[in-house]
Amino acid sequence: MSKFIKPVTGRKIRLGFVGCGRISQKHFEALEQHKDNIEVVAVCDEVEARATQAATRMGAKAYFSLDSMLEDKTLDVVTIATPNGLHPQHVMQVANSGVHVITEKPMSIKLADGMKMNQHCIDKNVQLFVIHQNRFNDTVLALHNAVTEGRFGKIYMITSNVFWTRPQDYYDKDGTWHGTKDMDGGAYLTQASHYVDLMQWIAGSKPKSVYANLKTLARKIETEDSGVASFEWENGIIGAMNVTMLTYPRNLEGSVTVLGEKGTARVGGVAMNVIEHWEFADIRPEDEAILKANYDTTSVYGFGHVRYYENVINVFRGKAKPLIDGIEGLKSLKILTAIYDSSEAGRPVVFGEGINF
Repeated sequence: MSKFIKPVTGRKIRLGFVGCGRISQKHFEALEQHKDNIEVVAVCDEVEARATQAATRMGAKAYFSLDSMLEDKTLDVVTIATPNGLHPQHVMQVANSGVHVITEKPMSIKLADGMKMNQHCIDKNVQLFVIHQNRFNDTVLALHNAVTEGRFGKIYMITSNVFWTRPQDYYDKDGTWHGTKDMDGGAYLTQASHYVDLMQWIAGSKPKSVYANLKTLARKIETEDSGVASFEWENGIIGAMNVTMLTYPRNLEGSVTVLGEKGTARVGGVAMNVIEHWEFADIRPEDEAILKANYDTTSVYGFGHVRYYENVINVFRGKAKPLIDGIEGLKSLKILTAIYDSSEAGRPVVFGEGINF
């Protein structure tokens, strides 16, 4: 349950959508599958052609500014899918209207902004949802369940590789915001933030330290296209993460590996869609079915958006609590910003008192 949301019954949840670019298509696909419970009544984009096209697809009204869209006082919730650097402004703008808000990852580029967003929504009695849809993939759920059930015993190490490709055209076309410090933030924030979230979710502990080295090796951009980072959590787990957008000639791997005293598992494929290794001291009958949890994907986004919105629906129906709220979003953002701080300073970042989680 959400203390901010009065249950919506007897009608569809009325949703507005802001930012009709690349990622919006995954949202629209998911929302179309939930059309019996969610009605997309408004879409907004400053590029009129994109807003109009999205409105036609979703049977919604097109707006070209968020202010004008928020004049619709029947909205229950608004999804923010604008460039990363605009998330704080747009989230707080929606909250000021008393409308609940869903924001794409990362919730912001700067930790201070993320904390302000979360507190602002609390002050306005608005529920903040943060999208980390990969947590809902069958392969990821199997891995996390194995952790919570203690099948690994003591976990020693968690590693992740994000070996994808983003050609120069991706950063250059149509005056895009990608690769800019103020709007994109970098490969870790934009492409790899899901994997940072999964690593900290699996570790189940406060971070102790981060040491990172980020580089712009090939692309002509303001941010990093590659990097390495090492982690230590307070519960003793250590880890490492390798990220590059320079993989030739296509996306190669998005993986998380967990190594423990009684188990080893690796979920990989191009986007955590394949269980590549699954071995535990306690062999269980369900392991055979888990190994069949693999799925095909044509993109790095996976299919978690459908289940993500299912949780949103259940929260609005008064049947569930938000699984990924502002506090959950801040957990990975704290680590992400430390990665950038460490690389810039050329030394480890050791966490002190901060977010209470």
